[in-house]
Amino acid sequence: MAVKKYSVILNKKIKEFNKVIEPDSDKSISIRAFLIGSISQGISKISNVLLSEDIFSTIECLKKLNCKIIKEGKNKYKIFGKGLGSYYAKKNTLLDLGNSGTGLRLISSIISTTPNIEVNLTGDSSLKKRNMSKLIALLSEFGAEVFPKNTVRLPFKLRSSNFPVGIKYIAGSSAQLKSAAILAALNSFGTTTVLEKYKTRDHTENLLTKNSKSILFKNKKDIIKISGKKTLDPFNIKVPSDPSSAAFYTAICLLNQNSSLKIKNVCINPKRLGFYNILKKNGAQIKISNRKKINNEYVGDILIKSSKINFLRTNFSHYLTATDEYPIMFVIAAFLKGTSKFTGIGELANKESNRIIEMKKILVKLGIKCKSSSNSITINGGKGFIKRNNFLKINSLNDHRIAMSCVVLAVCTGLKIIINGFETVNTSSPSFLKIVKKLGGKYEIKKK
Repeated sequence: MAVKKYSVILNKKIKEFNKVIEPDSDKSISIRAFLIGSISQGISKISNVLLSEDIFSTIECLKKLNCKIIKEGKNKYKIFGKGLGSYYAKKNTLLDLGNSGTGLRLISSIISTTPNIEVNLTGDSSLKKRNMSKLIALLSEFGAEVFPKNTVRLPFKLRSSNFPVGIKYIAGSSAQLKSAAILAALNSFGTTTVLEKYKTRDHTENLLTKNSKSILFKNKKDIIKISGKKTLDPFNIKVPSDPSSAAFYTAICLLNQNSSLKIKNVCINPKRLGFYNILKKNGAQIKISNRKKINNEYVGDILIKSSKINFLRTNFSHYLTATDEYPIMFVIAAFLKGTSKFTGIGELANKESNRIIEMKKILVKLGIKCKSSSNSITINGGKGFIKRNNFLKINSLNDHRIAMSCVVLAVCTGLKIIINGFETVNTSSPSFLKIVKKLGGKYEIKKK
């Protein structure tokens, strides 16, 4: 089904507010729950599922792989898992992952060790631009083949391994590639050892924790051992709210005057809180309350108040826990007096867009002085830019984080900003505009 395209026009500054909100559900956990449920033995139940385009793409691909999935109610699903190695598809079946890099990397890893599968993988224009050389190398280690040879981008054909054997894998800064190695290992013969060079998101491990016969952590979880061919038990899970989506509402509150915000039921996994920790360290009034552990994930409420924030300095260690929040941090930096510098962010070039270059273009148009390299950006902030400009037209480039960041920029300044291609936000946060409106933001939607 064709995606309906539209633009968003904003030109009003948001007024002070005191609100309670609950953002869209977590995308990372939603996708992983469907995939792991599909290879478990029995019926898994997922509630509070994120109803976004990336999730729908994942579900449609699973159905093409002979997995039965039933929707029950607004955001509840049953997944009828048939166990490891149960995927089946006619030769050259087309699997379209849309905009979802997570869906692509994880579903292809499961396919790679499911014998006798040959499928064609593709995605939208944004996903087709992203370099998949590291993923392809990983799939090859398990014995799968990708055609045409030497390709590094979609579309490509994936032929699974008929005799996958466990490997030793050193995981870098990508949680998705670490998860891909774990998921491919589940249906491989023998043991796969994953050495975590850096601590990254662990939602996959958390979902698999109850299957202790399949996955074992050693040395404070620096080493993960996966025993292949062990039956996975089904599970029930309620997906918490997404901390990455919550970051944009947090930014609006921090930058606005005399405002306060409570964001409910957010995933507060320590490996997802880099954005909040960075800002809190630099003066932001952010607190977490009502902490609890549900389905091996920590959940809580985030409390925010308008704050005077010092300029920001981050390095590669921050990137690991704030991967998705850099575009909105760049916007925040534009408001802060002084020079903010972000280093160790080279991987942003391989997101939905090159987020260093594209965000720099936007800020420079507003009169913000920026310098960038392939691995860093320096932003000289201050509020002077608000008076010098009154109109900005932006193309989202199919990057939901850039589109959402520009909304924050608009409502916190009152500048007129037109964002084309705003439909891309539906890949991760379909309720975004409704929540901005609840906070007092005003906008106009123009359909194409």
